[in-house]
Order: sequence, then C-alpha cells, then structure tokens
Amino acid sequence: MRAAERGIWKSAQMRRMLADAGLEISAGKMSGWWAGTPPTIRLDELDVLCAILECAPSDLMTPEPGKVAARRPQKAETVGGDNDVPPRVAPRFGKPRSEPPL
Repeated sequence: MRAAERGIWKSAQMRRMLADAGLEISAGKMSGWWAGTPPTIRLDELDVLCAILECAPSDLMTPEPGKVAARRPQKAETVGGDNDVPPRVAPRFGKPRSEPPL
C-alpha cells in the first residue's frame, strides 16, 4: 500500500529502487514482499525499504495477535484436574537407560 501511495505500481520498479539504494534482493523475495506476506525481513532491509517509501516501520507492519495466540503451546492435561498442578513424574526403577554407542 505504501508503495502505491508513492506511485510505485510494479515490483520491478521497487526492486530497482532498492538496488539503487544498495539493497540487492532476489525476484522471489521481492515477490513475497509485494504479495504482502513476507515470512521474514531483516532489519537492515526494513531500514532501506522505509527510506525509499519515506515511512516508519510501523507503517509497513500490522500486528496479528490471533497468530501469536495460536503459536502458544497448549497446557498439558493435569492429573489433579483444573488446579494447574503438573502431572507427577515417577522414577523408572528397573528400566535403566541404554548404554551409549561405542
């Protein structure tokens, strides 16, 4: 969206502008950025991108709290019910660990 606000309508044009600013990126990475769903972006790349688009990093990113919540590990079931007591761990007598390989 920020690129369009600056009159940049093609990813090739943006890629040339990034190269002129000293940031060479692959066509695949540019495609991911242009689609709006890049898996990662390095901070030095973000600095150049913001300089070209004359914006702040917060103008390019949207928080997604639902995705953060989905990544949290689920609580393990407890023996005692809902009182948040972790399950009891019992030693395994008579079942020694295997020997390390020689």
